[in-house]
Amino acid sequence: MIHPDTRLQFISEESGHGVVAVNPIPRGTITWVKDPLDRTFSPSAIARMPQACRDVLDHFCYRDRRGHYALCWDHARFINHSFRPNCIATAYEFELAVRDIAAGEELVNDYGFLNIVEPFRPRDEGTRRKVVYPDDLRRCHRQWDRLLATAFKALPAVEQPLQSIFSAAHWRRVQDVASGRCGMKSILNNFRMPEPAAG
Repeated sequence: MIHPDTRLQFISEESGHGVVAVNPIPRGTITWVKDPLDRTFSPSAIARMPQACRDVLDHFCYRDRRGHYALCWDHARFINHSFRPNCIATAYEFELAVRDIAAGEELVNDYGFLNIVEPFRPRDEGTRRKVVYPDDLRRCHRQWDRLLATAFKALPAVEQPLQSIFSAAHWRRVQDVASGRCGMKSILNNFRMPEPAAG
């Protein structure tokens, strides 16, 4: 589920629609959490679907660490890529704002941590990285972990409208990481496991 202070908005011909904040969202805010309405599909289940359905899933899904395709039911599926993300996925099935997001600003994440299947070249943002690769989690996880570690420290001090989506046990784990009572799991934990060998 996406943060309630967001809306779907047309961004540009190149980007299509995206997700925009309607109110300020401070660093440390949970901007998305996987909820019971989100759907997950195994590669074998997708292979049995009509091509039109497979095309939709290829476009709108991210892949989890098992290699399954996860489809967000709400406008979270329209979050666009940026090499300068203001939201980053954690190893706890939610995303955090890693800097303050102003009202009217687009929420963006880096598709490098979404286990994409094929590399792609997005528009040039003047960053060192120019291409998003399927193994970006292995190559970039340390810089994302540093941003997440700082954002986690801010989490207890800001309003969390999505807290009600968490189970009590899940929320305790989040609080333990935020308070430093336990270490933060690396985003590298989200990297998809290798495909099983054929035969």
